[in-house]
Amino acid sequence: MATKPNGTTTTPTSNPTLKNQTYNPKSQTYDPNRIPYRPNYRHKRRGRGCNCRRCFCRCCCWTILMIIIILILVAIASTIFYFLYRPQLPSFSISSLKISQFNLTTSPDDTTRLATKFNVTLSTKNKNKKVVYIYDPIALKAESTNQIELANGDFPRFTSAPNNVTIIHSTLSIVSQVLDVDSISSLKLDMKRKSGMPMRILLDTKVVVKMDKLKTNKVGIRVTCDGINGPIPKGKNPSVASITTAKCKVDLRIKILRWTF
Repeated sequence: MATKPNGTTTTPTSNPTLKNQTYNPKSQTYDPNRIPYRPNYRHKRRGRGCNCRRCFCRCCCWTILMIIIILILVAIASTIFYFLYRPQLPSFSISSLKISQFNLTTSPDDTTRLATKFNVTLSTKNKNKKVVYIYDPIALKAESTNQIELANGDFPRFTSAPNNVTIIHSTLSIVSQVLDVDSISSLKLDMKRKSGMPMRILLDTKVVVKMDKLKTNKVGIRVTCDGINGPIPKGKNPSVASITTAKCKVDLRIKILRWTF
Protein backbone atom coordinates (compact mmCIF):
# COMPACT_ATOMS: atom_id res chain seq x y z
CA MET A 1 0.00 0.00 0.00
CA ALA A 2 1.52 3.23 -1.02
CA THR A 3 1.90 6.17 1.45
CA LYS A 4 1.06 9.71 0.56
CA PRO A 5 3.17 12.59 1.44
CA ASN A 6 1.72 14.75 4.17
CA GLY A 7 2.61 17.95 2.40
CA THR A 8 5.33 19.01 4.83
CA THR A 9 8.86 19.42 3.83
CA THR A 10 11.76 19.03 6.12
CA THR A 11 14.71 21.33 5.79
CA PRO A 12 17.99 19.62 6.22
CA THR A 13 19.54 20.75 9.45
CA SER A 14 23.14 21.88 9.67
CA ASN A 15 25.82 20.34 11.85
CA PRO A 16 24.30 19.90 15.33
CA THR A 17 27.62 20.84 16.94
CA LEU A 18 27.47 24.31 15.40
CA LYS A 19 24.04 25.10 16.88
CA ASN A 20 25.40 25.48 20.39
CA GLN A 21 28.35 27.70 19.27
CA THR A 22 27.89 31.49 19.14
CA TYR A 23 30.49 33.77 17.51
CA ASN A 24 31.85 36.56 19.71
CA PRO A 25 34.04 38.93 17.77
CA LYS A 26 35.43 40.44 21.02
CA SER A 27 36.71 37.23 22.40
CA GLN A 28 40.48 36.82 22.07
CA THR A 29 42.78 34.05 22.84
CA TYR A 30 44.82 34.70 26.06
CA ASP A 31 48.53 34.28 25.67
CA PRO A 32 50.44 34.31 29.00
CA ASN A 33 53.71 35.15 27.22
CA ARG A 34 52.31 38.21 25.52
CA ILE A 35 53.57 41.60 26.81
CA PRO A 36 50.73 44.09 27.26
CA TYR A 37 50.99 47.31 25.34
CA ARG A 38 51.93 50.32 27.38
CA PRO A 39 52.48 53.79 25.89
CA ASN A 40 56.05 54.92 26.23
CA TYR A 41 56.48 58.54 27.42
CA ARG A 42 60.06 58.09 28.46
CA HIS A 43 61.48 59.94 25.50
CA LYS A 44 59.35 62.96 26.28
CA ARG A 45 60.43 63.07 29.91
CA ARG A 46 64.04 62.77 28.96
CA GLY A 47 63.65 65.65 26.57
CA ARG A 48 62.24 67.93 29.29
CA GLY A 49 64.98 66.98 31.76
CA CYS A 50 67.66 67.64 29.21
CA ASN A 51 66.19 71.06 28.40
CA CYS A 52 66.11 72.04 32.10
CA ARG A 53 69.70 70.92 32.60
CA ARG A 54 70.83 72.79 29.52
CA CYS A 55 69.14 75.98 30.71
CA PHE A 56 70.70 75.63 34.17
CA CYS A 57 74.16 75.01 32.71
CA ARG A 58 73.81 78.00 30.41
CA CYS A 59 72.75 80.24 33.31
CA CYS A 60 75.72 79.09 35.39
CA CYS A 61 78.13 79.64 32.53
CA TRP A 62 76.81 83.13 31.80
CA THR A 63 76.89 84.05 35.49
CA ILE A 64 80.49 82.92 35.89
CA LEU A 65 81.45 84.73 32.70
CA MET A 66 79.83 87.97 33.90
CA ILE A 67 81.62 87.73 37.27
CA ILE A 68 84.95 87.21 35.51
CA ILE A 69 84.31 90.20 33.24
CA ILE A 70 83.38 92.41 36.21
CA LEU A 71 86.52 91.38 38.09
CA ILE A 72 88.66 92.14 35.06
CA LEU A 73 87.05 95.58 34.66
CA VAL A 74 87.55 96.33 38.37
CA ALA A 75 91.20 95.30 38.13
CA ILE A 76 91.71 97.53 35.07
CA ALA A 77 89.98 100.49 36.76
CA SER A 78 92.04 100.00 39.94
CA THR A 79 95.26 99.90 37.95
CA ILE A 80 94.37 103.09 36.08
CA PHE A 81 93.35 104.78 39.35
CA TYR A 82 96.62 103.79 41.04
CA PHE A 83 98.81 105.12 38.23
CA LEU A 84 96.84 108.37 38.08
CA TYR A 85 96.79 109.19 41.82
CA ARG A 86 99.25 106.76 43.47
CA PRO A 87 97.41 106.94 46.83
CA GLN A 88 99.33 106.37 50.07
CA LEU A 89 98.13 106.02 53.63
CA PRO A 90 98.85 109.01 55.90
CA SER A 91 101.75 108.70 58.32
CA PHE A 92 101.62 109.53 62.05
CA SER A 93 104.39 110.16 64.57
CA ILE A 94 104.65 111.28 68.20
CA SER A 95 106.40 114.59 68.77
CA SER A 96 106.21 114.70 72.58
CA LEU A 97 104.43 113.21 75.59
CA LYS A 98 104.43 114.78 79.06
CA ILE A 99 102.89 113.22 82.15
CA SER A 100 101.66 115.94 84.49
CA GLN A 101 99.77 113.73 86.92
CA PHE A 102 99.72 110.02 87.74
CA ASN A 103 98.20 109.16 91.11
CA LEU A 104 96.96 105.92 92.62
CA THR A 105 94.93 106.59 95.76
CA THR A 106 93.25 104.06 98.04
CA SER A 107 90.22 105.10 100.06
CA PRO A 108 89.31 103.71 103.52
CA ASP A 109 86.94 101.20 101.90
CA ASP A 110 89.94 99.67 100.01
CA THR A 111 88.88 101.17 96.69
CA THR A 112 91.81 102.26 94.52
CA ARG A 113 91.31 105.08 92.06
CA LEU A 114 93.47 106.39 89.25
CA ALA A 115 93.84 110.07 88.33
CA THR A 116 96.07 111.09 85.41
CA LYS A 117 96.84 113.94 83.06
CA PHE A 118 98.89 113.63 79.85
CA ASN A 119 99.89 116.23 77.27
CA VAL A 120 100.52 114.57 73.92
CA THR A 121 101.58 116.07 70.59
CA LEU A 122 101.44 114.09 67.35
CA SER A 123 101.89 114.96 63.70
CA THR A 124 100.30 113.49 60.61
CA LYS A 125 101.61 113.91 57.09
CA ASN A 126 99.73 113.57 53.82
CA LYS A 127 102.35 112.26 51.38
CA ASN A 128 100.02 112.32 48.37
CA LYS A 129 100.11 114.89 45.60
CA LYS A 130 96.47 114.74 44.49
CA VAL A 131 94.67 113.23 47.49
CA VAL A 132 92.93 115.15 50.29
CA TYR A 133 92.05 113.56 53.64
CA ILE A 134 89.04 114.87 55.57
CA TYR A 135 89.15 113.61 59.16
CA ASP A 136 86.29 113.26 61.63
CA PRO A 137 86.95 114.13 65.31
CA ILE A 138 89.72 111.90 66.66
CA ALA A 139 89.37 109.89 69.90
CA LEU A 140 92.73 109.47 71.67
CA LYS A 141 93.53 107.01 74.43
CA ALA A 142 96.65 106.09 76.41
CA GLU A 143 96.83 102.57 77.79
CA SER A 144 99.34 100.26 79.42
CA THR A 145 100.76 97.11 77.89
CA ASN A 146 98.03 95.13 79.69
CA GLN A 147 95.35 97.29 78.00
CA ILE A 148 94.55 99.28 81.15
CA GLU A 149 93.19 102.69 80.18
CA LEU A 150 95.41 105.42 81.56
CA ALA A 151 93.91 108.56 79.99
CA ASN A 152 91.66 109.67 77.14
CA GLY A 153 90.86 112.78 75.13
CA ASP A 154 89.88 114.03 71.67
CA PHE A 155 90.88 116.31 68.81
CA PRO A 156 88.50 118.22 66.48
CA ARG A 157 87.92 117.42 62.81
CA PHE A 158 90.38 118.77 60.26
CA THR A 159 91.38 118.54 56.60
CA SER A 160 94.81 117.35 55.50
CA ALA A 161 95.83 118.88 52.17
CA PRO A 162 98.32 117.21 49.79
CA ASN A 163 101.95 117.32 50.96
CA ASN A 164 100.83 118.90 54.23
CA VAL A 165 101.73 118.22 57.89
CA THR A 166 99.10 118.68 60.61
CA ILE A 167 99.98 118.94 64.31
CA ILE A 168 97.63 117.18 66.74
CA HIS A 169 97.86 118.45 70.32
CA SER A 170 95.53 117.10 72.97
CA THR A 171 95.25 116.76 76.74
CA LEU A 172 94.38 113.28 77.94
CA SER A 173 93.10 112.75 81.46
CA ILE A 174 91.17 110.56 83.88
CA VAL A 175 89.64 112.13 86.96
CA SER A 176 88.78 109.14 89.14
CA GLN A 177 88.78 105.65 87.66
CA VAL A 178 88.19 102.66 89.93
CA LEU A 179 90.64 99.81 89.34
CA ASP A 180 90.37 96.13 90.14
CA VAL A 181 93.01 94.12 91.98
CA ASP A 182 94.72 92.76 88.86
CA SER A 183 94.98 96.21 87.28
CA ILE A 184 96.43 97.69 90.46
CA SER A 185 99.14 95.04 90.77
CA SER A 186 100.00 95.37 87.06
CA LEU A 187 100.32 99.16 87.26
CA LYS A 188 102.44 99.04 90.38
CA LEU A 189 104.89 96.71 88.66
CA ASP A 190 105.07 99.01 85.61
CA MET A 191 105.63 102.07 87.82
CA LYS A 192 108.75 100.46 89.30
CA ARG A 193 110.49 100.06 85.95
CA LYS A 194 113.66 102.11 85.64
CA SER A 195 113.06 102.94 81.98
CA GLY A 196 109.57 104.23 82.78
CA MET A 197 106.07 102.83 82.45
CA PRO A 198 105.57 101.20 79.02
CA MET A 199 102.47 102.52 77.28
CA ARG A 200 100.97 103.23 73.89
CA ILE A 201 98.73 105.86 72.30
CA LEU A 202 95.68 104.88 70.24
CA LEU A 203 93.82 107.12 67.79
CA ASP A 204 90.42 106.16 66.34
CA THR A 205 88.66 108.20 63.67
CA LYS A 206 86.99 108.10 60.27
CA VAL A 207 88.31 109.72 57.13
CA VAL A 208 86.96 110.69 53.71
CA VAL A 209 89.34 110.51 50.77
CA LYS A 210 88.86 113.19 48.09
CA MET A 211 90.51 113.04 44.65
CA ASP A 212 89.57 115.89 42.32
CA LYS A 213 85.78 115.47 41.98
CA LEU A 214 85.74 111.96 43.41
CA LYS A 215 84.93 111.40 47.07
CA THR A 216 84.78 108.14 48.98
CA ASN A 217 82.58 107.13 51.89
CA LYS A 218 83.90 107.37 55.43
CA VAL A 219 86.48 104.73 56.25
CA GLY A 220 87.52 103.98 59.83
CA ILE A 221 91.21 104.03 60.71
CA ARG A 222 93.11 103.19 63.88
CA VAL A 223 96.58 104.55 64.64
CA THR A 224 98.65 102.62 67.20
CA CYS A 225 101.82 104.21 68.55
CA ASP A 226 103.96 101.73 70.52
CA GLY A 227 107.38 101.93 72.15
CA ILE A 228 106.66 104.76 74.62
CA ASN A 229 108.15 104.77 78.14
CA GLY A 230 106.82 107.36 80.55
CA PRO A 231 108.35 107.91 84.00
CA ILE A 232 106.04 108.75 86.87
CA PRO A 233 106.29 112.46 87.79
CA LYS A 234 107.65 113.38 91.18
CA GLY A 235 106.32 116.58 92.63
CA LYS A 236 104.67 119.27 90.54
CA ASN A 237 107.04 119.12 87.59
CA PRO A 238 105.79 116.99 84.67
CA SER A 239 107.91 114.13 83.41
CA VAL A 240 108.86 113.73 79.75
CA ALA A 241 108.28 110.32 78.21
CA SER A 242 110.88 108.65 76.05
CA ILE A 243 109.69 108.43 72.43
CA THR A 244 112.95 107.54 70.67
CA THR A 245 111.71 104.02 69.88
CA ALA A 246 108.08 105.01 69.30
CA LYS A 247 106.50 103.92 66.00
CA CYS A 248 102.98 104.53 64.74
CA LYS A 249 101.06 102.08 62.56
CA VAL A 250 97.93 102.93 60.55
CA ASP A 251 95.25 100.24 60.09
CA LEU A 252 91.97 100.46 58.21
CA ARG A 253 88.90 99.65 60.30
CA ILE A 254 86.30 98.08 57.99
CA LYS A 255 82.99 97.26 59.62
CA ILE A 256 80.78 94.48 58.25
CA LEU A 257 77.51 94.06 60.13
CA ARG A 258 78.62 93.68 63.77
CA TRP A 259 82.26 92.85 63.12
CA THR A 260 85.08 95.34 62.67
CA PHE A 261 88.25 94.29 60.81
